[in-house]
Amino acid sequence: MAEKQATKKNSIQTRWAHFQSLSKQDKRRTIVDMLFNNAMYIIIILAIIFIAIRVPQFISLSSIVNVISLTAAKLPIALGIAGCIVLTGTDISAGRAVGLSACISASLLTTANKIFPGLGVQPLPLVFLLVIAVGAVIATIGLVNGFSVAKFKLHPFIVTLSTQLIVYGTILLYLKMGENNGQSLSGLSEGYRNLVAGPLFSIGNVAVPRYVLYAILLTALMWIIWNKTTFGKNMFAVGSNEEAANVSGVNVTATIIMVFVLAGIMYGITGFFDGARIASVNANTGLNYECDAIAACVIGGVSFVGGIGKISGIVVGVLLLQIIFTGLNFLSVDQNALYIIKGLVILVACAIDMRKYLVRK
Repeated sequence: MAEKQATKKNSIQTRWAHFQSLSKQDKRRTIVDMLFNNAMYIIIILAIIFIAIRVPQFISLSSIVNVISLTAAKLPIALGIAGCIVLTGTDISAGRAVGLSACISASLLTTANKIFPGLGVQPLPLVFLLVIAVGAVIATIGLVNGFSVAKFKLHPFIVTLSTQLIVYGTILLYLKMGENNGQSLSGLSEGYRNLVAGPLFSIGNVAVPRYVLYAILLTALMWIIWNKTTFGKNMFAVGSNEEAANVSGVNVTATIIMVFVLAGIMYGITGFFDGARIASVNANTGLNYECDAIAACVIGGVSFVGGIGKISGIVVGVLLLQIIFTGLNFLSVDQNALYIIKGLVILVACAIDMRKYLVRK
């Protein structure tokens, strides 16, 4: 520990000494680059300070716990889609995949089952495994489509767009099965809701839901996968340079398949959590979740250039995004305006990311 601190201190001193040795013009350029590269963080921090001053309740205990809970709810999908971005791709069907897994979970764990009349509430472990399998299948379908069209040089956006439409259509048809007739699924079993959203512990009079713990465990697992396994190293190698990875003996095809399947599993888990969290599931569940996830990943340093990203950065990105959106709700900003803000966040974050890449070139 002491050695790491000493190394970090020496690194800071070396950088400062290098900065001091630069000419005035180079110093100015370095400062401007630093401000541009961290512009998103600076803007968000300033926005948080502004909101906290305008609405002091924003930094109350209940608000802080609410932000942590929202971060935990959105972390799994961000952790999944981040792998796709590391491979220089994306998956805009992620939100609909979450919706499908939420619908399946709710339909099998509702006390008044209209989709499968007379089926009754199914065992929780069985339903959890089922929605994970559905998420993996959805991701695999998208991947198979991607491989099918790769020879024709179609953009990955088109592939995931088609998958998104297929999954959305499946959700609409699923909700019309039996006697449900497209209605929302509610009346979920108490055991399901308590397992996911029941109180883990309380801080004062504010309860922290159990899915916060699950999100922490998933984050730790993904950190191990990304940083301590051969698969994780191969993923970054393929994202950095697919041809070089292939020459080095990396099974590129298997690596890509595993990344997308792992992403699908995370979508399935997100849907399982979301069904219990919101307690009412419909065709719009999961809508635009992929936008929030992509924005959080890019803010957290996962680059569309490929081969760049950290789990810690994803967590910070999701947290900052939820802080700013919660703050905007405190300011009574129109919910429709949030779509504009999300779009601007993604645009600015991607522009900053590409600027870093162009500067390095």
